[in-house]
Amino acid sequence: MQQVREAHQREFEASPQVMVVAPGRIHIAGEHSWFFKDKTLSMAINLPVYIAVSLRKDSALRFYFVQSNERKRANITSLKYKREDKWANAIKAVISGFLSMGFTCQGMNVTIWSDILPSAGFGITTAIKSAFAYAVRYLLDLKCSDMQLMQILEKGNRQFLNTENYIADSFTSFYSKENTLVLTDYSKYEYETIPFNFTGKTILVTDAKVPRISVWNESSIHQAENALLLGELKEPKSNAYGGWLYESSPTEINEVLSVVHEDVRHRLLYIMKEHSVVLSAVDGLKTNNFGEFAKAINHSHENLRDLYDISCPEIDWIYKRIVEISQISDINIPSACCRITGKGFGRCAYVILNTEDVPLYKKKLNDYDRIFGFQSSTYEVKPSSGIRIVE
Repeated sequence: MQQVREAHQREFEASPQVMVVAPGRIHIAGEHSWFFKDKTLSMAINLPVYIAVSLRKDSALRFYFVQSNERKRANITSLKYKREDKWANAIKAVISGFLSMGFTCQGMNVTIWSDILPSAGFGITTAIKSAFAYAVRYLLDLKCSDMQLMQILEKGNRQFLNTENYIADSFTSFYSKENTLVLTDYSKYEYETIPFNFTGKTILVTDAKVPRISVWNESSIHQAENALLLGELKEPKSNAYGGWLYESSPTEINEVLSVVHEDVRHRLLYIMKEHSVVLSAVDGLKTNNFGEFAKAINHSHENLRDLYDISCPEIDWIYKRIVEISQISDINIPSACCRITGKGFGRCAYVILNTEDVPLYKKKLNDYDRIFGFQSSTYEVKPSSGIRIVE
């Protein structure tokens, strides 16, 4: 905090009037099924983003990202998306969201401090937006609830950034608690926090440094007709978590999905399987059964690889090494799990394994760097609390 304060003072010759911290984030499972009104399981992680803000007497906006030593400028009266502004567009989007909701804003100096850059894909951009929205509300004494702040972020995403708005990101950033995961239900616009009580486990996120190359357009399956097809395969189940399950009969599934291209069929099958994955993972969490949880997560990665076509050889190599480590303990009950994660098509993986197996995993990553030529980075993380004002 002292470093953030001093950086702001040096850059703008003014002390910050408010400082906010927001956590990074990984999605544990379900992040690709939001369009079909399903559930996402997420974890806020202690890779924090700090935002320091001071007011100006004019309408100018000045942005400073300490770690990248980058500076950007804008003006409230003429906000424009500029590709070269990169991370600064996220802040401008929040201002745009406030203005579109009828709030009055003024010029500000904004300092961002994050040891992890937004390109890593650990929810850093979401943390920047959420923390800045919190700071603006506090600094300008705006009368708006957390739900209104989420609407502001949604408007900024859709209208300024022209991107989809993922409420799982907002719920995780706003409402996470230490040692819990956040389950977002898109059909009800609700969330639930679930304790993460597995002892003797360490959570690692590895940036494999693989260049992101989208091999297909994910929006291609976000079509109303596909949602209707999956709707036909949903069955109300009073004893199932959330009140419904997907049809399990291969004959019925094949008949309903026979009208779509084979690639689309595979990806819709993934959406169906991911529903079961999330429910199994939640059940494992609630019964403190790591084996059930890990098995669900590993299945999720396999389905992403085999059906959704979203993995890559490098991440699959890491996954195989985790399977090998897990089999050292028990081939039938996994002691570890691994899944691809990250922005878009991802370049990262999260791993949950026995603490005593961490040195072995890191040793295998040395082989990864030698084989693939990418210098990976690994961070040990914990489920973290959500956004808060720190000064």
